[in-house]
Amino acid sequence: MTQLQPGKATICIVNYKTEELTRLCLRSIRKFTADYPYNVVVVDNDSGDASLEYLRSLRWIRLIERPGQVVKSGSWAHGTALDLGLDAADTEFFVAMHSDTFVHKAGWLSEIAALAKPDVACVGGGKLDLTPKWQLLLKQATDFQLWFRKLTSSKRRDFYIRTICGLYRTEILRKENLRFAMNVDEGVTCGKQLYYELVDRGYKTIPIQPYEMADYIYHLAHATMVLNPEFKVRKRTEKKCRRELMKVLNSYMAREILSDTSLDK
Repeated sequence: MTQLQPGKATICIVNYKTEELTRLCLRSIRKFTADYPYNVVVVDNDSGDASLEYLRSLRWIRLIERPGQVVKSGSWAHGTALDLGLDAADTEFFVAMHSDTFVHKAGWLSEIAALAKPDVACVGGGKLDLTPKWQLLLKQATDFQLWFRKLTSSKRRDFYIRTICGLYRTEILRKENLRFAMNVDEGVTCGKQLYYELVDRGYKTIPIQPYEMADYIYHLAHATMVLNPEFKVRKRTEKKCRRELMKVLNSYMAREILSDTSLDK
């Protein structure tokens, strides 16, 4: 087994035809992750467009290309890409992150890694959007359907740490032979079965509440699907995503990062 570097993380991003989002994601990592040792692996799912050319120009990432290999669903493509990144990792921690996730707080990685004590297998959050903190708290308190499900079904599982921004102990995933693409052919979301397997095997996990995770990152849910017409999304979802996308890209933070070409060097 490969000797893992302690106190260091491999951040894995999966790219598929989202040049501007991937650029913002990578540059935000570069800008706000100066206090914790890390490297970045980007797996390109056969984009064949300008986003791939951009990734090839970067010398500070490791790029894994998959020409002609992505032939199944989006969840399968994403999960198997993360598995390739995991196979390439030689660090204590492995961080799965979406290309439509943007860091906006210095020290984010060191703070999340600090939660991963030796007995903790993974740390991260569940579903996250750009909803203000007070609305997230109100939604949690008044989500009567969620409370009803909890009361009526002891076996139902609603939460899992998502690959939006999840930190995992590399050694544990390899020891337990766990993969991000587990059961995705059966309709299970990428990373979901992995999380449940960790819990069922007795490993400790640390969930981060949405309003706490929002202090570290933004996530534009469904952005990759919305920006690529081969994926089908509901009109309401598409409209909301495009509205939030423009909100983020027009923000001062995003414009500042996207204009700073030094972050590519």
